Amino acid sequence: MKYDYDVIAIGAGSGGLSVVERAAEYGKKCAVVEAKKLGGTCVNIGCVPKKVMWFGAHIAEALRDAPDFGFDVNVKGFDWSKLVKQREQYISNITGWYNGYMEKLGVDVLQGWGSFVDNHTIEVDGKRYTAETIVIAPGGVPDIPQETEGAELGLTSDGFFGLTEQPKKVAVIGSGYIAVELAGVFQALGTDVSLLSRKDLVLRGFDDMIRETLTDAMITSGIHKEYHFKVARLFKAADGTITVESEDGQHLEGFDQVVWAVGRRTLIEPLKLDNVGITPNGKGYIDVDDEHRTNVPNIFAIGDVTGQPQLTPVAIRAGRFLAERLYNNKPHLKLDLHAVPTVIFSHPPVGTVGLAEHDARKEYGHDNVKVYTSVFTPMRYAFTEHQIKTALKLVVAGKEEKVVGIHIVGDGADEMLQGFAVAVQMGATKADLDATIAIHPSASEELVTMR
Repeated sequence: MKYDYDVIAIGAGSGGLSVVERAAEYGKKCAVVEAKKLGGTCVNIGCVPKKVMWFGAHIAEALRDAPDFGFDVNVKGFDWSKLVKQREQYISNITGWYNGYMEKLGVDVLQGWGSFVDNHTIEVDGKRYTAETIVIAPGGVPDIPQETEGAELGLTSDGFFGLTEQPKKVAVIGSGYIAVELAGVFQALGTDVSLLSRKDLVLRGFDDMIRETLTDAMITSGIHKEYHFKVARLFKAADGTITVESEDGQHLEGFDQVVWAVGRRTLIEPLKLDNVGITPNGKGYIDVDDEHRTNVPNIFAIGDVTGQPQLTPVAIRAGRFLAERLYNNKPHLKLDLHAVPTVIFSHPPVGTVGLAEHDARKEYGHDNVKVYTSVFTPMRYAFTEHQIKTALKLVVAGKEEKVVGIHIVGDGADEMLQGFAVAVQMGATKADLDATIAIHPSASEELVTMR
């Protein structure tokens, strides 16, 4: 049977674009379906604009501490709208490049929501297209707890990127990586921030050192941490501000904005998966094998919808490997997720790769795991009013002390981790790190000098 395309990817985010880009390089006829803008969440309302705002916040912190380094600084103000305008222009340049690049590759962009008609047919905006292979890569969207009264008064991370004016007072609900990132940006740029969470520490599931150090740093920086706060409802006061009420009747008042950061859900509702016999699992993800194939042989799924780490580089690698297996005779290429490095652009940033200490003890046995830690005030903050700690941890296993986890909180964590992630991926031991000459003075040298 002759199809319209060799491959159609549903979703023009990191995963979908990677599949069609690589397949097109091998001469395949490709199309990508997108209801919004090319680039998906990461480029438009995720990591890219987030990092721009993080850099702005980083500069604000440098200005804050400049007098302690001898500078007589007079900051006349901060123009949130100017930063947003610059950010959006930067993103526009990226999406414009993507459009031109897809055209150059000969990839058709099908604008609209895609849904399945049958195993080889999808419908987009009333038109039907066929393909030998179809790849599901629609990503996800921020979640809002529908059962909470007045929940619609709050923004999500998508709404954060829609703000053209800086709010004076904000409540961020949640304690995951999106919550701490947004709270840190708001606070550093001068907004009064309250972080509302059900738990004592932020970043549930991460290594305890990271959770404790970052929670303390956020409080030191001026963020108000509301512990064990279970949100019952949101409502508007007479002055137009938003009040947040807890289940036990506590009220927090006077917020210009409230931001929900309580998780994300997969964007699979529009796909009509029942038409092809694909049923999401109990967590709302699409199950795939190690080749990212679903239970339908010609339909694959990559990215957030699979339940694998929701990270742009993971989706890119999955997409490229899929195209290599299908169209370049490389069946051996499989995604290795045993040591995925990731960075949280909090204030200070967090970098982590491999197993948290508690997970390592479960996997290798409590007595077969050893940890090395270092906590100190880095030179950057040695004589500033704001004393922000840096903390590092090595998690090693077995008699050979194989490094199975590295965890960093502190300035520079985002840049130093990539090189150490290579070491973990290659199976480095503590002795390998010890044999490496340190770079002095730096925070990263602690990872090769711990005793």
